[in-house]
This record gives sequence, structure tokens and C-alpha cells, in this order.
Amino acid sequence: MLDTQASESTTEMTQAKISARNVQVFYGDNHAIKDVNVDIEDKTVTAFIGPSGCGKSTFLRCLNRMNDTIDIARVEGEITLDGEDIYDPKVDPVQLRAKVGMVFQKPNPFPKSIYDNIAYGPRIHGLARSRAELDEIVENSLRRGAIWDEVKDRLHAPGTGLSGGQQQRLCIARAIATEPEVLLMDEPCSALDPIATAQVEELIDELRKNFSVVIVTHSMQQAARVSQKTAFFHLGNLVEYGETGQIFTNPRDSRTESYITGRIG
Repeated sequence: MLDTQASESTTEMTQAKISARNVQVFYGDNHAIKDVNVDIEDKTVTAFIGPSGCGKSTFLRCLNRMNDTIDIARVEGEITLDGEDIYDPKVDPVQLRAKVGMVFQKPNPFPKSIYDNIAYGPRIHGLARSRAELDEIVENSLRRGAIWDEVKDRLHAPGTGLSGGQQQRLCIARAIATEPEVLLMDEPCSALDPIATAQVEELIDELRKNFSVVIVTHSMQQAARVSQKTAFFHLGNLVEYGETGQIFTNPRDSRTESYITGRIG
């Protein structure tokens, strides 16, 4: 019996794309994230929800070491990607961020052509041996970003000339051009109108066939629409994590229920 349990828990561990154990984040003296333990699955959309300032974006930024760019930030605990410690001193954060791509709240295309926005990462990481290979990566990424048909005749026009929704899909295409395994999205639709939001949500659903997607959203409706797993954060704690349907219809913790029904938030 014990052997079966042990092998079951081992199977569960191997399924996790990202595992976090006892993660703490400090900004100077401020203890922003407290003791977070979570397993994020592959080819799944995981939503982080919770009130403003609850720590969901801070924790998201731990997953590709974006907090390294903040002088007063300190991360403790262990975070592994496919079983490897991403905070190991031997890990190059630049290489890590090629594997764990990120899309930000505000679309932020580079002040370059649409083509060069996509080609930038593959060039840096040496993913193309020829111009033809680079052309192929650019086209594939724009197709996967669901924007190829809109931009294929103006690849050398500036990315900043696109509409907000198109710019965000360009940024998603740019993030997947380096063939990442995980895609982090920090409120990717908060600056978009409802039509552009629907397009990005549809794209997220498509992307989970190939990636583990983690999305921070302030919209519970969006979390319910796009995710299979949901994590609820409150005051720096991960209060509850589980199947999205269960979190929204039958939460185990009274704080989750209070947030979902609008009593806190």
C-alpha cells in the first residue's frame, strides 16, 4: 500500500511543469509572498486571481526571475522547472526567460518593424541558421499569435503602428518565437477592449496545446473562461488552488468564497 502511494506521489511530481516549495518574497522589509507551495501543470492554463496587491503578479515574476531586476527584492524557497532549480547560480536568467516567456499588462512592442519584433529573440539565441529559417520562425510565430493574416503584407511596418489588441498579439507571438515551454501573462487583456480581449482569450485557449500558460487576471470571468486551474492569493498567501470549476462553485476556504461573491476585493 505504501509503495502505491509513493509511486502515485512520484507520478504527480513528474507531471508538474513548475513546482514551488516554501517560496517567500521580500521587498526590503516587506514580506510580500509567504510560504507558497504550488505545482503548475504542463499544457494547462493556470489563473492567478485575488485582490489588488495580494501578491499574484509578484509570484508570477518569480517564475522567470523577473524579480532579479528589482534591487530590493529577495526570493527564498525553491522553484523548479522540469525538476531543475531555476534559482541555481549556474542558471542564466536570459536563457531561462527564453524558456519561460512573458507577456505584460500593457502591450510593449519594440520600436522596430513587425518582422524584427519577432526575429529579435531567435537572433539573440541563435535559433536560425539562415534568413530563410528566420523567415519561417517569424511566419510561424505570427500564425500562432493569430495575427499573421492581418500583418503579412506589412511586415516591415513598425509594430507600434498596430492597434492595442494587435500589439498584444504581436507581443504574444514575440514571446513564443523562442519556443518557450511556459508562457507567463500578467493581466494581458486589462488594456484591451472587449473584442480584442475575446481574440486574446481565444488565442490563450489555442496556446495551451503546446505550452503551460500562467495568467494573472483581475477578472474572475476571464479566469473562469480560459483556465483549467485557479490559484487564489490573498495578502501574500496562496489561500486555495484547484480545478477552476471547483474554486468558483465550491471553494474550500471562506476567504475564497468571500472574494468570489464580492465581499472582499
